[in-house]
Amino acid sequence: MKKKIVILGAAESGVGAAVLALKKGFDVFVSDGGNIKPRYKEMLDKYGIAWEEGKHTEALLLNADEVIKSPGIPNDAPIVRAIREKNIPVISEIEFAGRYTHAKMICITGSNGKTTTTSLIYHILKKAGYNVGLAGNIGQSLALQVAEKNYDYYVIELSSFQLDNMYQFRANIAVLLNITPDHLDRYENNMQKYTDAKMRILQNQTGEDAFVYWADDPVIREELHKYGIKARQCPFSILKKEGMIGYISDGHYVIESPTPFNMEQEELSLSGKHNLYNSLAAGITADLTGITNETIRESLSDFEGVEHRLEKVARVHGVQYINDSKATNVDACWYALESMTTPTILILGGKDKGNDYSAIAELVKKKCTGLVYLGADNGKLHRFFDGFGIPVADTHSMEECVKACYEMARPGDTVLLSPCCASFDLFKNMEDRGEQFKTLVRAL
Repeated sequence: MKKKIVILGAAESGVGAAVLALKKGFDVFVSDGGNIKPRYKEMLDKYGIAWEEGKHTEALLLNADEVIKSPGIPNDAPIVRAIREKNIPVISEIEFAGRYTHAKMICITGSNGKTTTTSLIYHILKKAGYNVGLAGNIGQSLALQVAEKNYDYYVIELSSFQLDNMYQFRANIAVLLNITPDHLDRYENNMQKYTDAKMRILQNQTGEDAFVYWADDPVIREELHKYGIKARQCPFSILKKEGMIGYISDGHYVIESPTPFNMEQEELSLSGKHNLYNSLAAGITADLTGITNETIRESLSDFEGVEHRLEKVARVHGVQYINDSKATNVDACWYALESMTTPTILILGGKDKGNDYSAIAELVKKKCTGLVYLGADNGKLHRFFDGFGIPVADTHSMEECVKACYEMARPGDTVLLSPCCASFDLFKNMEDRGEQFKTLVRAL
């Protein structure tokens, strides 16, 4: 009798897992508590996979041999609790897909910078002619690519939610950028639980593997001693100091090993201090995979960046508008503000994830000439920022927000959408928020 796989959530990861499970001979059923997008329904129907939407029918789910849960569904959701009470294993799509490929896995996590770093590593490997797929929180689901393609390498962006339900999966190269407060609403407002999830990227690594990490991150430094790390450790810093294999020194970007490499810092295509970390992590990873210095240098110079991350949209009447909708936590906004060189109108707000805004308070006072709140409920922002003596505007739609920014900004200013919050109160997702911003700005 066929083993039964149940998949919770019918978006990119869930549908990809369903296709792979079907191809591997499982009896597959997909259940989504919300509405399934038409393109995913079409894919499920094309493969003849049974599905339901708008509900979770326990009678159809609780007889599974294994459940693959989409990362967006919390571990304490009622249906997940019911499944666990039946002692049915719950895993992630990445865990499942990893069983069916021998490709080398390059995995990137961190509270900030992971999309940029993942995209940059993929860019370098592609330019080097490697047979490589891009997966995880970005691109097509890993499971669908394993089902339909045959790559030698995967570059995978991993969220803490994905890592939560990964057990046997092994990263051949694990990249850990930083750990700062994020998604604490999903971790009982417990920073250690969130940290533990991020550190799971190390699990199952062997002496043949590599661990690339930012050595100056205080949380990572504190955590390292808890793990018997078997992988080759590849720490980096933006300062030259003992033990670092990558750093910035006297205007040069330097990698000491495995193959020595250096280039002028000003040749790097990505600007801002935070992007030095991202570029170092990517360059070290490329070096570890055997890519030539020439290709690394060329790739670090011509990478165009990531949509919705410090993306220059337009200059209107002398005002530069920048879309940083991907800044869904306070630390990401800190990096964005830190890189601003002109007076800034900052757009903040959305679904608060237990944010502590004190980390950006000094930068806001120093760099911002106006604040525009954009959310269903801006009460917490008013309570924290209104006393700073900076002009504020309260808005509840992107149209209102862009109008308020236009009226507030003066020639030479920058309008920065870097909201610190998730987007789900007013928008479908952070991409929708960024696209609306760009459309309205270009129409000014």
